[in-house]
Amino acid sequence: MAAAAGTTAAAAYASLKLHITPEKFYVEACDDGADDVLAIDRVSTEVTLTGTYLIVITKKKKVGEIFSHAIWKATDFDILSYKKTMLHLTDIQLQDNKVFLSMLNHVLSVDGFYFSTTYDLTHTLQRLANTSPEFQEMSLLERADPRFVWNGHLLREFAAQPEIHRFATPVMHGFITMHSCSINGKCFDWLLVSRRSCFRAGVRYYVRGIDSEGHAANFVETEQIVHYKGSKASFVQTRGSIPFFWSQRPNLKYKPKPQISKSVNHMDGFQRHFDSQIISYGKQMIVNLVNQKGSEKPLEQTFAKMVNSMANGMVRYVAFDFHKECSRMRWDRLQILMDQLAEQQDEFSYFLVDSDGKIVTQQEGIFRSNCMDCLDRTNVIQSLLARRSLQAQLQRLGVLHVGQRIEEQADFEKIYKNAWADNANACAKQYAGTGALKTDYTRTGKRTQWGLIMDGWNSLIRYYKNNFSDGFRQDAIDLFLGNYSVDEVEPASPLHVKKDWKFLALPIIMVVAFSMCIICLLMAGDTWTETLAYVLFWGSASFGTFAIILYNGKDFVDAPKLVQKEKMD
Repeated sequence: MAAAAGTTAAAAYASLKLHITPEKFYVEACDDGADDVLAIDRVSTEVTLTGTYLIVITKKKKVGEIFSHAIWKATDFDILSYKKTMLHLTDIQLQDNKVFLSMLNHVLSVDGFYFSTTYDLTHTLQRLANTSPEFQEMSLLERADPRFVWNGHLLREFAAQPEIHRFATPVMHGFITMHSCSINGKCFDWLLVSRRSCFRAGVRYYVRGIDSEGHAANFVETEQIVHYKGSKASFVQTRGSIPFFWSQRPNLKYKPKPQISKSVNHMDGFQRHFDSQIISYGKQMIVNLVNQKGSEKPLEQTFAKMVNSMANGMVRYVAFDFHKECSRMRWDRLQILMDQLAEQQDEFSYFLVDSDGKIVTQQEGIFRSNCMDCLDRTNVIQSLLARRSLQAQLQRLGVLHVGQRIEEQADFEKIYKNAWADNANACAKQYAGTGALKTDYTRTGKRTQWGLIMDGWNSLIRYYKNNFSDGFRQDAIDLFLGNYSVDEVEPASPLHVKKDWKFLALPIIMVVAFSMCIICLLMAGDTWTETLAYVLFWGSASFGTFAIILYNGKDFVDAPKLVQKEKMD
C-alpha cells in the first residue's frame, strides 16, 4: 500500500520554483523529467483562484520518512498579493486588509503543518490498505480525507482542474514524530501521527460540542505506527468534544460554567456524529473523563443519557472521574480504568500487515476519549492505551520476548513518554494556546512539584489568552479555512464593532479608585479615622467597579467578529 501511495499518478511535484513578474506568477516543476509550468495570470482568470492572495510554503524541514516517503514540516510561508497596487481600496479597507493579513500570518505561525508529495498523510494505514485500485491512481488532492486537509479551501479551484493536481499538495495540521528504536538488538521504526480536523476547528472556549452536521470541536485522530522488517502495525484513537450542543463562553471567570442548549434537538447531531464515526472506525468505546460533580456533572449525565437513548450496540460508554480518582497524586489509580478497558481493547485489536502485504488483523473499533478540552486528561489516557497496544504488537512481531514489558526498556520508554508529551503540547497549543498540563506524568510516569508549578503557569497563560486574545485567534482560523470570505464590495466590515461605553469607562474607574486607595494608605491623613474613611471609600469604589466588570464579563472579553453567530451553537 505504501508503494501505491508513491506512484506517479498519486504524487505531487516535490520541487517547485516560483517566478514572479508584474503580470503573472509562474510555478515551475523542477522534478527530474518534469517540464510543466503553471502560469497564473494576476489580472485575468486564466487559472481561476478566488481571492487576492497566494500562500506559498517557502521553507520546510524534513521530519523523517514513512516507508521511504519523505515527510516534511512547513516552517515558513509567504503571502503574495495578486494585486499590483492597493490604491483601489479605501483607508478603512486598507486597515482591514492589514488585520486580515495578520490573521493569516497568525494561523501560519502556529506550529504543526505537515505534508508529503508522495505519501497520503491524511489516511490511516488501515484505510489505505482497504482501498480500490482506482483510489490508488488518484492524485493526493483527490484521495485526501477532507477532514484533515487544512489547505482544502485554498486549493478548491485546483481541485476542479485535474490537470494541475500535481501542483497541489494537501497539508495537514497536528503533530508527527518518528524514531528509529532498538529493543533486544532489533531495530524498528516507531511513529506517532495526530491529525487535527478542520471541520468545526477553533479555539478552546469559543468552539465546543458539535455543529448540525455532527462535527465535533477539537477532533483529533491519533495513529501509532510500528514498522519492523517490512511488517506494519498501527493503533488508532480519536478525541473530540462532548458531541451535543453546549457552550462555555469566556466571561472573565477562571472556569466559565458550561451551558447545555435547551432550544435544539441534540439527538440529530449526536446521531450524525456517531454514524460517521462508525463508518470511519467501526465500534466506538467512549471514555468520558470529565468530573462527575460540580459544573461538569450535567455534561457527563447528559452524555450517558444520550448514549442510552441512542441504543446503538456499536457504541459503548464508560465514565471515569479522572480528577477524583487521581486526587492527591494517586496516579496509580489510572490502572483501574485500564483494567476496565482491557477486554474491550483486546476485542478491538489493532491493524497488522505482514512483509508480504497480507493483512493479518484489522482494528475493529476505536476508543473515543474526551475530557472538557480533550487535551490534558485525554492525552494521559491515550498514551496508556497506546502503550498497551504497542506491548501486544511488539510481542507479536518478535521484538519483545515473552514476559518482557515496554516499561522495562529504559531507552525506548524515554522516547515513548517524551513523544506523547510533545503530542500533548502540540494539540494543546493549537486549541488552547499553551502547552499541555500534566505532561510531567506523561514524561516521567509520576507527578512532580515542578510539574504542578508549570501547570499553574500554563493555566494563567490560558486564562489570559482565552479571555483577551482568543476572539482574534478564532477569526483567524475561520478566515483561513474559508468559513468567512472577505468581500471588497461590502462597505462595512464586521471587524468594526462599536464598544459599549462601559468597556472603557469601568476599567479606568477601577484603576483610578485602586490607585487612590494605595495613595491613601501611603500618605496617611491627620488622623487614622480620616485615613480609614478614605481607604474604605476608594476601596469600596474599586471593589464595586470590579464586581460590575465581572458581572458583565462577556462584554470585556475578546470575542470573535467574523462568524460569531455560527459559533454560538
